[in-house]
Amino acid sequence: MTYHRELGVDVGIVRIFNTYGPRLRAADGRVVSNFVVQAMDGRPLTVYGAGTQTRAYCYVDDEVRGIIALLDSGLVGPINIGNPAEFTVLELAHLVLDVTGSSSELVFEPLPTDDPTAGNPISRSRVSCCTGSRRSRCVRGSFALMSGIRRNGHATRYKR
Repeated sequence: MTYHRELGVDVGIVRIFNTYGPRLRAADGRVVSNFVVQAMDGRPLTVYGAGTQTRAYCYVDDEVRGIIALLDSGLVGPINIGNPAEFTVLELAHLVLDVTGSSSELVFEPLPTDDPTAGNPISRSRVSCCTGSRRSRCVRGSFALMSGIRRNGHATRYKR
């Protein structure tokens, strides 16, 4: 923002949230790619904590459309690009099992200390906030989570 204020440089700041889509690296640490690869390999899906922490997942096509929209808009300042629908990690795990047809089990591990959970003020760092008063500073995704995961294809589309 300093470059914009001091030098008049055209800037656009994008905040992205839990992007997923084809060709993600299998070991990138993202929950969607982790779950899909584990399910497709027939391995247990690793859920941290009780799986009650919420996330808003954004399909990569929506992410790209949002970035292009920002570039074409002339808006300055942080713009959230995300999906307003929040899901728990446990809901995501069940959805991935359903979409992939996997019979993998769920394994619960301790929640990492730095993992934001619902109700925790820092949980907003994992959710796009594309609702309420922040709507005007947000590009909302159009892909429903199930559609995006189906479109995402098989784990063979993930780079290993």
